[in-house]
Amino acid sequence: MSKIDDNKVAVVHYKGTFPEDGEEFDSSHDRDPLAFLIGHKQMIPGFEREMMGAEVGESRTFTLMPEDAYGEKSDEAVVDIPREEFPDDIELELDIVLMSEGGPFRIVGITDEIVKCDFNHVLAGRALKFEVEVVEVRDPSEEELSHGHVHGPGGHEH
Repeated sequence: MSKIDDNKVAVVHYKGTFPEDGEEFDSSHDRDPLAFLIGHKQMIPGFEREMMGAEVGESRTFTLMPEDAYGEKSDEAVVDIPREEFPDDIELELDIVLMSEGGPFRIVGITDEIVKCDFNHVLAGRALKFEVEVVEVRDPSEEELSHGHVHGPGGHEH
């Protein structure tokens, strides 16, 4: 039986919660399971590490500290951007998430001149608990391996 290992495709169902209060932050149970190529930095580091060696049908529950998940919050990731750099047609509000070339960011402060933007991942600084069930483990196609990601359901379509 195939086990999760480097350069294998793992297909899993998962639920992610915050260990301190049990609040769910993500789950695959209402959609296709998640498919990813092990060892290609598609998942947070601790997730892959904790799933290594798991077989189809196996379930694992584990808690990751921030350094094994999305890292600690960084003060350097909070930047002041002149308000005039934002298009007039965007209504700026506290706590909304917008996209930029540098990725998503959350607005954490607004003045007449400055918009304070937090580029930290929304889950940075948080411990995360995962309940994961292995649905499938398989060898990747040559194309998946050369592209460094899974194609098809739960993976990446071109």
